[in-house]
This record gives sequence, C-alpha cells and structure tokens, in this order.
Amino acid sequence: MTSFGEYIKNYTENKTVCILGFGREGKSTYKMLEKYCSPKSVAIADLNDIDREASNIPDSVELICGQGYQDCLDRFDMVFKSPGIVLEKPVSQLKCQITCETQVFFECFREQIIGITGTKGKSTVTSLIYHVLKESGLDCHIAGNIGIPVFDIAEDMREETIVVCELSCHQLEYMTVSPKYAVFLNLYEEHLDHYGTMENYYNAKKNIYLHQQENDVLLINSDIAPTEPISWNTYTVSDTDRDADVYVKNGMVHCVEPYVIPTDKVKLLGVHNHYNIAVAYYMTTLFIREEDFTKALCTFSPLAHRLEYVDTVRGIRWYDDSISTACATAISAMQSVPSAGTILIGGMDRGIDYAPLVDFLADFDIRVICMETSGRRVYDMILARDGFKNKERVHYAEHLDEAVKLAAEITPEGMSCVMSPAAASYGIFKNFEERGDAFKALVSAL
Repeated sequence: MTSFGEYIKNYTENKTVCILGFGREGKSTYKMLEKYCSPKSVAIADLNDIDREASNIPDSVELICGQGYQDCLDRFDMVFKSPGIVLEKPVSQLKCQITCETQVFFECFREQIIGITGTKGKSTVTSLIYHVLKESGLDCHIAGNIGIPVFDIAEDMREETIVVCELSCHQLEYMTVSPKYAVFLNLYEEHLDHYGTMENYYNAKKNIYLHQQENDVLLINSDIAPTEPISWNTYTVSDTDRDADVYVKNGMVHCVEPYVIPTDKVKLLGVHNHYNIAVAYYMTTLFIREEDFTKALCTFSPLAHRLEYVDTVRGIRWYDDSISTACATAISAMQSVPSAGTILIGGMDRGIDYAPLVDFLADFDIRVICMETSGRRVYDMILARDGFKNKERVHYAEHLDEAVKLAAEITPEGMSCVMSPAAASYGIFKNFEERGDAFKALVSAL
C-alpha cells in the first residue's frame, strides 16, 4: 500500500462516508475509497441518476439521487464534496465533516505543491508552469481544476515530485491547508450568483494562502495583497504597479534579475499574457535556471478557447476567446488580436457590472455584436449611454449562430473578429469549451 493509501485508509476508518457529487472528481474519490479504504459504509449522493451497473457500483453502496439529495448529509460522519456542488445549508448548520479530495491531498503533500488561483489566467499559468518544469527535466504533475482530480495522481507521488495545481474558488472554499507555493493572479467580478458579494468570493479564494506556514511562498497581485502581517514570504506582482516585487511592462519582467520576454518567439498572444509569463518566470526559477525557462517558454502552445486563432474565412481572421467571462478579459482580447474589427459579446447574465466594458467600447473603434441575455443588457446600456461614439456599429443578435453570420457580413476583409463573451456559457452551452467549439464550427461553415 502506498503512503497515501495508508493515509486515506486511516482518514476514513470506522467512518460513515458520503460522496457528494458523482462527476469526474466524485468518481475519482470513489475509486480511491474502493481501493484502499474500509469505512463503516459508503454512499453516493447526486442530483442526477447514477447507473449502478454501468459505474460498477456494488449493492452495498447506497445511492441517493434526485431532488432532496442533500437532505441525507447529517446521516454521515464525513462528506467528500465535489467542487461543482453548492451546499444547500451553511457548513455551520451541518453535523457532518465536510472534506474534499483537495483537502486530503494537500494534507499529505502540501510541501510539494504549487497552487494557482485567480479569476482569470489560472489555467494558462498552471499549464505554463507545468510545461516549463516538465521540459526542464523535473518530476512533475498537473492536476486540480485543470481537469485532473488530485486523487488520480496521488499514487504516482514521490519525494521529489512537484504538483502544479489549478484551484477554483469552489475547491478552496472550505480548505484548512494551503500549498507551500501559492499564486493568486487577480480578482474580478465572478460567481456572484453563488457568493453574493465580492468579499465572500475573495474570502473563498484567500484560502490558497491563509493557512500557509513560515518559509512558504506567496506571489499575489499587488491590488489584492494581504494588508494583515503574515510570517511567510510574500511577493507582489503587477503590470501596472511599478513598486511590485515583480513588475512587467513592455515585454520586460522587473524583479531580482530583469528578464526580457522573447516576444518574437512566444506563441501566447496579447500583452495580458506577459503578466502570466512573468508569474511563471518567477515561480519556476525557484526550481530551474533562466535559460531553461526561456527554452521551454518558446515551445509552449496556448490552450484552446483562449484567444485561439481559428481560421481565416472570407478574408477575416477569427479568434475564439470563449474562456472570457469578465469585462477585463474582453477588453484585453480587443487590445490583443491584430486589427480587431468586430467583437461578439454576451452569454448567461450573472449580474456583473458591465460599465467598465461599455466605457471602453465607447471610444474603441470596433464593431460590437451583443447576444444572449447579458448581451441584451450591454446593448441597452450602450443605447442609453451619452457620448458613445457611432452607435450604428453596435448590433444585437439573439444567438451565437446569428452573431457569426452578422460578423461575417460587417467585418472588413483583412481585419479580425473575436468572440470574447465577457459572460458565462451555462444555460446556453454545457461549458465554455462547448461554446468555443460551436463558434469554430459556425466559422468553418461560412
């Protein structure tokens, strides 16, 4: 039995255990419990039906499905909550212990983990750090919100292994342990339908560093740096604050040793990615040499749906930025794509403040196609806005297919069209990946 297997066996011994949510992480948790543990009992609770036979679940495991699936929680000693599940009651009102894969994994391996969170850029930074360390010859794994449950790599852990772990607010919300190396990239309006206020959202994210220990390392955006005194090593990063410990401007990273980003060789598009590169540079050079970083950086390919070049059709360059769910990312997209001619905006309306986006669009020479519910709100804000230059360049299309057709008609040849929705995809598409794939298919069909 591995050391981790021994740990989780002891962790669940003589406990009644419930797995809350049977998606990717819930299945990973069940697999680990089945292999190593012998709790008093195991149950799985999910809003959706679970096919016992297809999932190879024995009759000894209780299945609790459908409406009211969370009513059972206080029957159990311990509940492994999947990050996609929102608790219907506050933790303080539950008698059971709420835990998760990330909590247990971090309890075992926190000294070997680089954790990355933030509203935007965390997948890119996580992937870039992993790519650089892996290409530099280190024993390294990538896991977390990037799509790989941490339990899936637990059995491969060795003393020298480094784990680069993307962490969402939902994974961090109830954490009581933090990684030795923590990165907090930024904070924008997001998930307010769940958290209600930015303060609550920030408090969930803060757990990435709140439980760090002496000699740990925190790299955090200077705009959200903690004001309270802390005993570990805290460094700030910014692309606007010259006083930050790590400051990036015009392709130059200013820190202990200045670093020039080889912008002519890097595939990451946009100045916002200079910030992501600066973060990756600082964190990876704690482990490797600068020349190894540069070599690996130049071979890193951007992730899908993040300012991804799709094709040139009808003389128009098309870019997929479906990952965009905030004003700042849509603004960055317009500033980053070459010869931006048209932007497609809109999706699920989560109630975020679109005033910064409307302010930017007022003076930025680009055609705007608004779509879906949040797009309708942006469209109405623009029509009501005094001083908005040339409102005739602003259009509304009900759905993405109409928006793409319209974009093909109004975008001049030689210019670019970018879909950067500044909105979530839920309720319209399964996720931002499905939205991005739909956009690509529509472009190909023109």
